[in-house]
Amino acid sequence: MENSELAEKGYWEGRWARVRLPAEVVREASSFLTMELIDIFDAYLPKKEGISIMEIGGAPGQFLAFFAKDFRYAPYAIDYSEIGCTKLRENFDLLKIKAAVYNRDLFTGDLSDLPRFDIVYSLGFIEHYQDLDLVVSKHLELLKEDGILMIGVPNYSGISGPVLRRLAPEMMSKHNPAAMDQNAWGTFEKKFRLRTIFKGYVGGFEPRYFKRCENRTIANQMLRLFFKLLRFAITDRARFLRRYNSKMWSAYLLGIYKKS
Repeated sequence: MENSELAEKGYWEGRWARVRLPAEVVREASSFLTMELIDIFDAYLPKKEGISIMEIGGAPGQFLAFFAKDFRYAPYAIDYSEIGCTKLRENFDLLKIKAAVYNRDLFTGDLSDLPRFDIVYSLGFIEHYQDLDLVVSKHLELLKEDGILMIGVPNYSGISGPVLRRLAPEMMSKHNPAAMDQNAWGTFEKKFRLRTIFKGYVGGFEPRYFKRCENRTIANQMLRLFFKLLRFAITDRARFLRRYNSKMWSAYLLGIYKKS
């Protein structure tokens, strides 16, 4: 099954090889976006110990660790990167979490031998593929009937797009802008008859997105410095501004659905 991947396997293996462990999301997170995501999880995900939850593209497993410890879910992960799977296992061992990790390619491997899960999710996965319908269908293939699907992506559209294309064009080339358009999600929602529990842009404006600078011209360095100063202003003095959300500036797009 072919799905044009924008970020090749070597890109991910290089990234996971450098990751520091242990990695874990906690409620006392310093990131405003992470705290807002946790609030949404609290509001819309079931509170029942032992629910099976599968993360797709899960390395290194920081959110899955949160669900295992805080929600008492039974954690599973799938990743096609051998290094990514190694990091997942190492991370769960360090955190003393019992989890199952599958080293499989979602698109070319046979998934029929895997169990089906109460919740299937990915946070920062579908935007690396061209065919959104196909990648969502693979999520649903692992989901129980009447299960919950959760999808999240960083939002590099709106005012972030032109800035990131200037500062980090290589990084941007690995992302599909259509995956960051809330309206575009209506296509797969209708095709797969998904019932929306929650969908929206969250996290407010995130200046941290502009830390990366691939082309270090003087102009780009000054632009990066501007956003660094803005980050401190929003964090320390005007944090309330992060609560205003829009496709034009918010950091993240999240959807939670019921499979019908």
